[in-house]
Parts: sequence; structure tokens; C-alpha cells
Amino acid sequence: MTDVYEDFRAAVNMTAGELEKWLKTEQSREVGQKKSENAESVGHDSGRKIIKLLHTRKGDLTEEDEAHMRKVTGYVHRHLAQRPNGDVKETKWRYSLMNWGHDPLKK
Repeated sequence: MTDVYEDFRAAVNMTAGELEKWLKTEQSREVGQKKSENAESVGHDSGRKIIKLLHTRKGDLTEEDEAHMRKVTGYVHRHLAQRPNGDVKETKWRYSLMNWGHDPLKK
């Protein structure tokens, strides 16, 4: 699990507090794939799971947690490769990544 954990921690550059605050915004709720019009997006749901993972001690992580960590890492890497040209500060691309715990503008 060490590699999965380290990859996850490298991909998720937002703290649990930052992510929790972000998920409460309208921008966060407006982006991402939804099963129906009023449903929660896949990324928003993932963000809530990421918060729990960030609060979980490494030794207490389950196989299900590890699977989600892999999913998050894969998503972040794929999405970063699709960076649009220009200023991305107020784009759905950035907002979607932030739902998955990664702010591409964060140093």
C-alpha cells in the first residue's frame, strides 16, 4: 500500500479543510458527471471520500480505501494532461480537479 498511499498524497494537494470548504461552494456542485440532473456528481462524491481518507491513519486504510486512492490518483493524472490553454483560474477543468482534491494553481 505504500506506493498507492504516496501516489495519492502526491496527487491530492488540498488539505481536508480546504477540500471540505471547496465542496460547499456552488462551483463545486456545478461540475462533473451526474447520473441525473439533481444528483451529486461523481467528483463531488469522491471529494467527500477523500476527506475521510485524509483523516484516516495509514495503518487503518482498507482495500476499498486503497481502490479509491488509485481511482483518485488516476483521475488527477489524466485530467492534468488535458489542461486547457490560457488562464484556468475560473474553469470547469480546475473546479473538477478540485473536487478530486487537487488544485492545479496551488504551489
